[in-house]
This record gives sequence, C-alpha cells and structure tokens, in this order.
Amino acid sequence: MDDDIQLNNNTKIPAIGFGTWQLTGDDCLNAIKIALEAGYRHIDTAELYHNEEEIGIAIKESNISREEIFITSKAWQSELNYDRVIKACEISLRKLQTDYLDLYLIHWPDKYLNMEDILRAFKELYDQGKIKAFGVSNFTINHIKDTLKIAEEINLPITMNQVEFHPLFYQKELLEFCNEKNIKITAYSPLGQGDVFKNSTLIEIAKKYDKNPGQVALKWLLQKGMVIIPRSSKESHIKNNFDLKFNLSEEDINKIDSIKIHERLVDPGFAEFDY
Repeated sequence: MDDDIQLNNNTKIPAIGFGTWQLTGDDCLNAIKIALEAGYRHIDTAELYHNEEEIGIAIKESNISREEIFITSKAWQSELNYDRVIKACEISLRKLQTDYLDLYLIHWPDKYLNMEDILRAFKELYDQGKIKAFGVSNFTINHIKDTLKIAEEINLPITMNQVEFHPLFYQKELLEFCNEKNIKITAYSPLGQGDVFKNSTLIEIAKKYDKNPGQVALKWLLQKGMVIIPRSSKESHIKNNFDLKFNLSEEDINKIDSIKIHERLVDPGFAEFDY
C-alpha cells in the first residue's frame, strides 16, 4: 500500500480509501467488510449516502481498533449553518458509533451561504476533537479562495478538497492551485465510473505493466500525490483497486496527462462549477 499522506495540520490520511457512494444496506456492509479484510484503512462516507450506520456496524464487527481506521464524512449543503453543522456531525458520530471523525467536509459549496457562521461550527468541532481535520468537496478555485480568507482568520486549516478527478477529467489547474495552498485533493469517481476501462491509451499502458486500465488510472492519481476513493461491491474489484504496488514511468504519466478527453461526469443542477 502507498504511504499515508500528511495533511497540513499534521493529520495522516491513507492514500487509498474505500468510497461508499450509492452503497447501502447489506451491499454496503459486505463491501466494507471485504475492504477492511483486503487492507483498506480509510472509509469515505457522507450524510447524504445514508450508509453511515452500516459502516459503523462493519467497523465494529471487524475488531480492528478505531484508531487504525480513517473515517471521512460530509455535511450536506441544505440550509447549512452553525447549528446544522453541529447537529449533522453529532448524528454522523452516533450512526458511525465513534467519538470523532478523522476528516469532515462541506459536501458542496453554495456561494450564498454564510460561510463565517458555518466555519465557526467546524472550528468548534475541531477544537473539541470531534473532527481531526476539516475540508471541502466540489469546491472550485474561487470557492477555496473565498473560504481560505475566513478559515485563516479563525485558524481552521482547510486540509482537503474532494473532487471528481480521473485521467478523462484531468483538473490540472485545480490540482496546481491546491498544491500551492498545501491543500490535498481526494479524487472521487477515480475510475471515471468505468470509462477508464474503455480508453485506448490506458488499455495500452496497462498491458505493459500487466495491470488493468483501472489500476493504471488509480496509480496515475497516487503518483500525482492525491488520495483515491474507488468504490465497488465486487470482491475482485475491491482487491484489485488496492493492489497498486507498481510505478508508472514518467513517459507513461505524460501520455495519460495528454489524453484529450475532458468530461465531467458528476454535475448536478445545483453545482457551481462555473464559479
């Protein structure tokens, strides 16, 4: 497994996480158990996913100590304010059967929200130890700039921006900006919702390493210093996505960088990607 990545508040996050979007009920419970057995120690969830209870049960039944597992969750954007953040976190903690979250994110930006009010709540949770790190998700460069101004005033480090990122949607400018600000990126939909398996460049490179195109896509992200959270309910896929003990050559990384496709797959109507 790739080494943990150090965040800007000295928290360490496992570079390979297990995504749980659209996994619920027994499918989620079984997938988490398989992932933990395979060696994953980072589980990504969210209030919106409606699966925190199953994740809490799976972690409890695994008999792996809580300290060994990194849990990320997210507060949904609806009517986000100080009280709502505090309450949402308490509910997530209860469902996950834990005293703290390793990373807690604002799930989606909304430039009309009172960010000062919202960040005060995250700061309180951070100071109380209920969250070990704070971050954002689906934020553009402008969203981050706006939020950084307030976060720096109250001494709340923005450690992470979780966004869609894969070889068919290479957000180079956003990555460079986040690197400059010492904010890490977690790549969600890192397999392009399966599209990477059909890409001729990735297929060709995968043959060279005796890997599949998905493993090449994931390794490309890791070698750029990102955290990845692939998701699957199939045991073989869960294990393959964790089996990344190889390195892409600089030449092959450049080939992947040069893929001409730039297609966003996750774009709900309320998104502010044009900000």
